[in-house]
Amino acid sequence: MMPPTVFAFALFALTFIGSQANAATVEHTFHIRNLTVSRMCKEKVILAVNDQYPGPAIQVTEGDSVVVHVINESPFDMTIHWHGVFQLGSAWADGANMVTQCPIRPGKRLTYRFNVTGQEGTLWWHAHVSYHRVTVHGPLIIRPKGGTEALPFPKPDDEVTIVLGEWWSANVVKAEEEVMRSIFSTISDAFTINGYPGDLYNCSG
Repeated sequence: MMPPTVFAFALFALTFIGSQANAATVEHTFHIRNLTVSRMCKEKVILAVNDQYPGPAIQVTEGDSVVVHVINESPFDMTIHWHGVFQLGSAWADGANMVTQCPIRPGKRLTYRFNVTGQEGTLWWHAHVSYHRVTVHGPLIIRPKGGTEALPFPKPDDEVTIVLGEWWSANVVKAEEEVMRSIFSTISDAFTINGYPGDLYNCSG
């Protein structure tokens, strides 16, 4: 007959293995590079991920593992921060520049690995170097294991991801340098919805 402690451990192990069996690994590759866009009736070169502004959405389910290969094709140092994610046992993947990691130098790459066990919600990821987060960002959606049936509200008719942001017509690196010199924050030229200024601006496109 199996001793109680061994039986309890075996039961725990089987439960743990069963819970991991349903988990998936969600993998993305982020190419960070220059992109020319037109906003406020002017063309501007910005940094973007995979030629998208805002960047691609990462959609996972609670318990999944996330793997993101970041390839820095920009002329600037770069890190990516997973805003709102509890880095349980993976603090090195937090993406805080010069805190949990050295920056990814131009022409270099880094792979972030972390899991979202015990976490749910609509979060976001963004650059954590200078003001580059203004254009290098995107949604991170962690869905409950039970799907829409596990939501704490009635099932919606539809889902739309809305990313609110700001737009600077000026160079964002110079904008940050101005803040560091004057201690006062610069004012953005517009607020954005999914990367575009609203119709209330004289020139929204």
